[in-house]
Amino acid sequence: MARRKKIYEGKAKILYEGPEPGTLVQYFKDDGGAISTPKPGQAIEGKGVLNNRLSEFFMSGLNAIGVPTHFIRRLNMREQLVRMAEIIPIQVVVRNFAAGPISARLGIAEGTPLPRPIVEFYYKDEKLGDPMVAEEHIIAFGWAGQQDLDDMVALALRVNDFLSGVMMGVGIRLADFRIEIGRIWEGDFMRLIIADEISPDSCRLWDMRAAERAEGQPAIDPGPLADVYTELARRLGVLPTNVTHTPKPTLIN
Repeated sequence: MARRKKIYEGKAKILYEGPEPGTLVQYFKDDGGAISTPKPGQAIEGKGVLNNRLSEFFMSGLNAIGVPTHFIRRLNMREQLVRMAEIIPIQVVVRNFAAGPISARLGIAEGTPLPRPIVEFYYKDEKLGDPMVAEEHIIAFGWAGQQDLDDMVALALRVNDFLSGVMMGVGIRLADFRIEIGRIWEGDFMRLIIADEISPDSCRLWDMRAAERAEGQPAIDPGPLADVYTELARRLGVLPTNVTHTPKPTLIN
């Protein structure tokens, strides 16, 4: 088996040099540490296989409606071929319902629908705890320009429309999610694309069907999606037949 050059390794993925110029191979690990896992560093059997399928499903859907992503094709159960991009060091978070940090910061009860989708920016630096930043910080420190920011917000809201609709169709409420955005060049022309992944590791998902079944429980306050990786893949019709059961995680913090 040919050895591949490792470009980067994070909590949930490894990036290898791709077979063609301007490409990378993205490998999905079972390791925990992302926002859907119970404990940082804890392995969840089958998680990488499912996240590979789920990210393929979402990225392909975005490509099909004209939202550019780095996804090219899935290679096997754990790997996909993606375009190389210069990642902007900002996590873009879109919130549809109050939960987690925004509830703690503003004292809004979890499950409360927000007046409109709220877009937030977080500087990617684990040592600092990925602090929340304003547009002024991003422009002042040269992480992105004003036009980039406008395009990032537009992309994030289009992703939100797509994901919210897909999730609603299978009885899941998308409370919030995060994405990463990268720059690619086509000749002298630069454009922004959705990069990294879209999976339960980057989304807060609530089970609407469970809320409807619970007598006396209002549908506005559904519970977390049980066994989120397997159940989401099953509802979307992308569950591989040879993946074992995965434990229930704690969603987004």
